[in-house]
Amino acid sequence: MSSYVLTDSWTMTRRELAYWARQPVQVVVGLVFPVMLLLMFGYLIGGGRGVEGAYVDFLIPGMLALTMAFGLEATMLAVTQDLNKGVIDRFRSMPMASSAVLVGRSFADMLQSALGLLVMIGVGHAIGWRWNGGFGALLGAVGLLLLLRFAMLWAGIHLAMVAGKPELVQAVQILVWPVGFLSNAFATPESMPGWLGAAVEWNPISATATTVRDLAGIPDVATGSWAAEHADLLAVAWPLVLVAVFFPLAVSRFRRLGR
Repeated sequence: MSSYVLTDSWTMTRRELAYWARQPVQVVVGLVFPVMLLLMFGYLIGGGRGVEGAYVDFLIPGMLALTMAFGLEATMLAVTQDLNKGVIDRFRSMPMASSAVLVGRSFADMLQSALGLLVMIGVGHAIGWRWNGGFGALLGAVGLLLLLRFAMLWAGIHLAMVAGKPELVQAVQILVWPVGFLSNAFATPESMPGWLGAAVEWNPISATATTVRDLAGIPDVATGSWAAEHADLLAVAWPLVLVAVFFPLAVSRFRRLGR
């Protein structure tokens, strides 16, 4: 049975990749947008309140984590469009694993996310950022970043099915912005008001960004709070909790569609 699930999921992944080939502009925009943010904050707006040393060394790990929160609306819109066009009903009538539709969609999203990380790392290297950790640390950082994306992706898929319509998804995806910017991607929590800094340190994106900085050999800027000192633990725990909550919710809601 598991082999059928994998085969069906790969078939649905190829469907998404074929869609990318027909809509290359959408893929390019998704890759370019985080690069624009990186260059804007690095050169135009500036920032780095409370940061010691080169700001780019602090900024890029934060942007890598923040990038994992961007682009979710594309997958969410695709899910709702399939629902409203009756595509999902046709898939459900076929002899295929019911979970393959969502799993295939998530596989395709993860491939684009991995590509986005490569682009961001390349741009960071071009503007002077260097990875000071070992190769194993780099693989660990990439794994944590993709784990964060995987968790946020399933939260997005579930919310997309709850919304049900593409126009409602645009309202839901606005929630990504406060979650993303209320993090330590651009500035240290200790440079913020006490209550805000405490909230920022518990943000899943902050935990991943802090851990990536540690793995990259960036000087420690932790405030001494429990969340800051155990960022590596939270960088694993937060995504696992999100997946444990939203994956079964998404699968359960998908199975109830049309009943």
